[in-house]
Amino acid sequence: MSEPIKIDKYLSYHYGGASGDLNLIHIDNEFARAAGLNGIILQGLCTMGITANSLLGDGDPATLKSIRVRFASPVHPEDELTVEGDGGEEQERFVVRNQSEEEVITKGRALYR
Repeated sequence: MSEPIKIDKYLSYHYGGASGDLNLIHIDNEFARAAGLNGIILQGLCTMGITANSLLGDGDPATLKSIRVRFASPVHPEDELTVEGDGGEEQERFVVRNQSEEEVITKGRALYR
C-alpha cells in the first residue's frame, strides 16, 4: 500500500489548464452540484497519472508498458488516495481507495517491460 496521496484543492484547475480539459464539473462547484455531484471532481486521467506515478515510485517511467483502470467513484479536491497493488514484476493488479476506503479505481492493471 502506498503512502496517502493528498489531492491539492487546486489540482483540477492546474490539470485542466495543462490538458485543456476545462469541463465545468472540474472547475465550477455550482455547475458540478447542479450536475448531481458533491462538488468539483478531479479529471479521470489526472487520477490515472497520479496512480501510475505511485506505482512507479522512483523507477524508470519507460518500464511502464500500459496501464488500465476502471473509474469507480469520483475523486474530489483534498481527498487522500492510497494505491494497493500486488507488486508483480511484469504485471501488477491494483485498486485505489480514498480516505473513506471507497474504491475510486477498481480492476487496475499495470504491465511492465
